[in-house]
Amino acid sequence: MTVFWRGLRPLTFAGAALGVMLSPLSALAYQEAPALAERVAAGDLPPVEERLPESPEVVTPFESVGTYGGKIRRVLGGSNDHNSILRFIGNQGLTRWKPDFSEVIPNVAESWEVNEEGSEFTFHLRAGMKWSDGEPFTADDILFFVNDLLHNEEFYPNPPARFVVNGEAMTAEKVDDYTVILKFAAPYGTFLTELATPLAQEPVLWAKHYCEQFHPTYNADVQSMVDETEAVEDWPALFRLKCGEVEAPNRWANAERPTLDPWVVVEGGEYNAGATQVVMERNPYFWQVDTDGNQLPYIDAVEQNVAQDNETLVLEAIAGNIDMQRRRISGLANKPVFAENAEKAGINILDMVNSNSNTMAIHFNHTHKDPVMREMIRNKLVREALSLAIDREEIIDIVYQGQGIPWQIGPRPDHGLYNEQLGTQFTDYDPDRANELLDEAGYAERDGDGYRLLPDGRRFTFNVQYTGIEQPDWGDSLEIISEQWEEIGVELNISSVERSIYYSRGEANEHDFMVWGAPGGLDPTLSPRDVLAVHPQASWFAIPWTRWYLSGGADGEEPSESMKKRLELYDAFKKEADQDKALDIFREIHQMAADEMEIIGISLAPNLVGVVKKDLGNVPPSIPASWMYPDPAPTLPATYYWKK
Repeated sequence: MTVFWRGLRPLTFAGAALGVMLSPLSALAYQEAPALAERVAAGDLPPVEERLPESPEVVTPFESVGTYGGKIRRVLGGSNDHNSILRFIGNQGLTRWKPDFSEVIPNVAESWEVNEEGSEFTFHLRAGMKWSDGEPFTADDILFFVNDLLHNEEFYPNPPARFVVNGEAMTAEKVDDYTVILKFAAPYGTFLTELATPLAQEPVLWAKHYCEQFHPTYNADVQSMVDETEAVEDWPALFRLKCGEVEAPNRWANAERPTLDPWVVVEGGEYNAGATQVVMERNPYFWQVDTDGNQLPYIDAVEQNVAQDNETLVLEAIAGNIDMQRRRISGLANKPVFAENAEKAGINILDMVNSNSNTMAIHFNHTHKDPVMREMIRNKLVREALSLAIDREEIIDIVYQGQGIPWQIGPRPDHGLYNEQLGTQFTDYDPDRANELLDEAGYAERDGDGYRLLPDGRRFTFNVQYTGIEQPDWGDSLEIISEQWEEIGVELNISSVERSIYYSRGEANEHDFMVWGAPGGLDPTLSPRDVLAVHPQASWFAIPWTRWYLSGGADGEEPSESMKKRLELYDAFKKEADQDKALDIFREIHQMAADEMEIIGISLAPNLVGVVKKDLGNVPPSIPASWMYPDPAPTLPATYYWKK
């Protein structure tokens, strides 16, 4: 079976290509950081040769072999910014992306084979590889996830869709301590790429020797631990509290939890409970070395302070207190500020190649709990009118400094899956036509203030919240849209909320519409959540449809006929091992999404910006900006170092 990368467009990095050597450095002696050498001499650690796998991954640094020492300073935005840690630290899945986002390569897994049908994946692990506490990492850890968690209905009432094919969850077979076969009920052509994304790390996330104490199969007295732990009701909650989840603050909260990451938490991992700083120090058992045999990472520690607003993050960057970051400071509006203060702060500006489709998508709630609102939102004439009533050029000029073009959603124009209708339909500013469409849709009656009325006499009103701390530009855009929609008799009420409140409201299906950046510009098959109801925390246009799909119809709400057909096509896409056929399937999905137009957007997303200290080495000047990448982890921050 051919492994392919689903139509992603390769990106060009300046300088040498960071890569891997697949052969071990058998002729070289391994070296380690001075601080670890001191611990070895004191008898606190085994020698480096005993801490590394028999064949560690040999990484070719982007610029040059580095030197040991120092720390990297970053800043977390608020009490719910766990993904900032994940993007920098936690990219230890079985596979990972090449730095240019062009294909998947070995990571925790040393190699793999796939059977002819594309339904069985044999992974070869690195013999002698260890968790951060020095215990062996083996096939038993993967079987622990599959047999004791994935197939446990108490832990996963609905198994994650990424490990389910034809309604059946993945199974595992242990061949030996370092060989495991992951099996599916049918072909799964996208599995290797799925494993390279940030949300598919579960097979190697949980150390059995540590986490089994929180599982009833291995600890008959686990209920007493539950009873003794505040705010925990059952063993799955206790397990997640102590051993974490892929995408949650609890992943970093327990310093005792063994990991495969280059740095491990030593202080403040429970930052969502009030800590103001998260400190992580190098993992003495990390499994990568450079081409000279130096164990990675080069950097001693990663310090991440917690700030409560984006303005503080920008101020920290221009004060020279952030060493490498783009998260929460990447808006184009910050580029002139960074340029003006670059010399004083000792920073260069990173070019972050935007993989997104739109700066801000409007996810109308097609499953609204209010039947009157639901009927209005599901009327396509209404959505067409609301789109035509947005002067996107004005928003682009005022909010985005003229960077961008009017755009809906979908692959960018230079992508192989580009669909012109999906991207550009109803983006011309035409308020007269918008008024005609709303009259035609049955909303011609108005109140004394000129606002249209719903059939039950209520004002035609949308209430929308946005995450102001993360995306103040969304608030600016919504204020302009509010003025523009007022011209066609539609009221828009706007409020800024903290991210956790925003998510809670969306997951409870209590929104009129949600706004979020639209993915899928360069990674349309990896981030299809705006054309398919598949993401339980981001397909905001129809969360109950998502739950229906993920539960096999047991929960949620049955989708529209168009969405049901698209979900069937998506299942076929995931199984298809032939690249051309798979991409043709996705073209059909995009066309159906274009015909429905459930979501509307504002502007094609321009490139973003970040900052990096001038003397921090091995940081590419241009990095893909994508959650599915997830930046900057595939550039291997373990190879970053301070130049002398």
